[in-house]
Amino acid sequence: MSETAGYMRFFPYEQPYENQREAMDRIHNALVRDQNVLFEGACGTGKTLSSLVPALEVAREQDKTVVITTNVHQQMRQFVAEARAITREEDIRAVVFKGKGSMCHIDVGYEECQALRDNTRAVVDAEQDREQLERRQRELLAESQEGSDGGTAADARSAVMDELDSIEERLEDLADQNVCDYYRNNLTQDTDDFFAWLFDDVRTPDEIYEYAEQREFCGYELLKEGIEGVDLVVCNYHHLLDSTIREQFFRWLGREPEDVIAVFDEAHNVEDAAREHATRTCSERTFDSALDELADTDDPRSADAVNALSAFHRALIDTYEDSFSFGEREQIGENWEDVSIANEDRRDDLTLAFLQQYSGQGIEEDLEAAMELGQELDEEYEEAYREGETATRAECQTLQAAAFVSAWMNEGAKEGLYPVVSVTRDAGTDEVYGRAELYTCLPRQVTGQLFEEVSATILMSATLQPFDVTRDVLGLEDPITMAYGLQFPDEHRRTYAVETPPLFSSDRDDPDVQADVTDAISDAARMTPGNTLAFFPNYGEANRYAERLERRCEKTVYVDEPGVSVEELRQKFVADDDAVLCTSLWGTLSEGVSFDGDDARTVLVVGVPYPHLDDRAEAVQEAYDAAFDGTDTGWRYAVEIPTVRKTRQALGRVIRSPEDIGVRALLDRRYSRDAKSDLGKYSVNGTFPHEEREELIDIDPSKLKFSMLNFYGDQDAYDGEPPSP
Repeated sequence: MSETAGYMRFFPYEQPYENQREAMDRIHNALVRDQNVLFEGACGTGKTLSSLVPALEVAREQDKTVVITTNVHQQMRQFVAEARAITREEDIRAVVFKGKGSMCHIDVGYEECQALRDNTRAVVDAEQDREQLERRQRELLAESQEGSDGGTAADARSAVMDELDSIEERLEDLADQNVCDYYRNNLTQDTDDFFAWLFDDVRTPDEIYEYAEQREFCGYELLKEGIEGVDLVVCNYHHLLDSTIREQFFRWLGREPEDVIAVFDEAHNVEDAAREHATRTCSERTFDSALDELADTDDPRSADAVNALSAFHRALIDTYEDSFSFGEREQIGENWEDVSIANEDRRDDLTLAFLQQYSGQGIEEDLEAAMELGQELDEEYEEAYREGETATRAECQTLQAAAFVSAWMNEGAKEGLYPVVSVTRDAGTDEVYGRAELYTCLPRQVTGQLFEEVSATILMSATLQPFDVTRDVLGLEDPITMAYGLQFPDEHRRTYAVETPPLFSSDRDDPDVQADVTDAISDAARMTPGNTLAFFPNYGEANRYAERLERRCEKTVYVDEPGVSVEELRQKFVADDDAVLCTSLWGTLSEGVSFDGDDARTVLVVGVPYPHLDDRAEAVQEAYDAAFDGTDTGWRYAVEIPTVRKTRQALGRVIRSPEDIGVRALLDRRYSRDAKSDLGKYSVNGTFPHEEREELIDIDPSKLKFSMLNFYGDQDAYDGEPPSP
């Protein structure tokens, strides 16, 4: 690649990193050929610009739009900073887009907003028609008074006056309808200054909201109006992963899918995000509301609708009630808990209970009647809100319940879908209630279609390998792959595989195991000149070892717990320059949060933090086994590789710049090279990428403190005398 490469006009800094040069060149070549890219890059490799720069060049040359998306708030801020830097070098139009819920000035839901928009536009259109007709009647009056046209102008004016009367009647009818004053101002006032301001820089959604609020505009609607044909959009995952939102989003952009280059940041999260967007749920509360709704209508189809929905409602309750053994009902908490209903040789328990409860002419016919009636009721609710008869726009519960039951019966047995029943307890009423859910096991059912539609996709992350697994799981066709490790000086870091006893779940309560692990954590914390960040398989283990450390360690011990503000905890920890923070690897601190410089010197991952393997996890494994024809494919794809990716993300919380120094340690024999010989399939060393395995130093727990003392001593990291080993 030469310095005069066309896409370098979008590079905002003096010189790219060496690997950035190669990455930009390869990505540019791939995008020109409409190929997808899997791009793994460690912290400091400049992934964002490596992707954005060539993408913007191809988009400029081919009249496309680049959409870069993330599910991590901190990364959104980083994208804005990079986009602003680019605009200083090259004239691009870039916008940052968020969902309506976070930008609405009057805090209404989607359906209400839609009705308000339509009403407001109808009023404004009628007022503008009246203004035009009044102007025309004045012109015709002047012509008729001249008397030179033989009465033609008078006749025309009479017709215009009739139209004016009709418009006045229409405006009287519209007078009581609900409207949005903010949106009305969008339609009636000059918004040129807003768009000039919008594209004068890269504006955040908060800035747009504040600017619009001060001028009583609807910033969200103006943003929708202004994004057509822009060069770059920064947005959240759901704008691309939700097919309905994606279709609208591309329409606002004025782009066909093939005119969009999609860039996914933190792409190791796309798998779970795709499942979340595809999964459908329906609560017992929705069925309650639907049956109340049907009881209030005298439409003859309501009897058929009640027949089907009440049977499913009763079946749902019976299914979770029958699952409780003695005392279990009383133990249900405020978090949703799954009830196992799947069967290997027949339909699930809820479906079987529904079929047993139902009696009638036919489930399909009754559900069709419910859908038709629900659609009509929904239209009535829409009309009532438009006409100002109701203060809020009601959503038809019958339509939602009927659509869900139809999907449950027609799709519940399809490959890749897993039927689930869950229960929770209402904190206010103490009532236990349930929900049914069609859980999507195969994310490629969502992402595969997206990748086929758009021009090309770049998926970037620090933890995408193994690439073949990412390709299979997400449904990518022959992607270009590239990986770049840490570019910072090797001598500034050490990465250890500490051979403490394997923390199998069956051994976690063993006093000897706990003592050995506590010793290793305590040694690591004591030898660290500053803060130590420790990740555990779950919050329970984090609490366990935090309590043990408090008795052993002179440093302040912080514990991350569910329900506690993570940001407040992080700030306290960072402000303390001699502390240990214990948290779950599956919490929010393991990725998307940086601990730069002195914020944390040492990071520990204690144990191999496999997630809790519930029925859903088993279903995903079985779906992967079936989809990819492998005996252990499900375990590898669904459990082991995601766990190691999470571990790698946690290790990446420290060493964030060339100047940073630190130790990264994995405390469990399963991480060591030698584990394969005696632990066999339980070894996870081989799941790490080759270059990271090469960096791992196997070490006996008793020698960890000496190695860390030597490393930090060589870096002159201790303030005063080093601790005694």
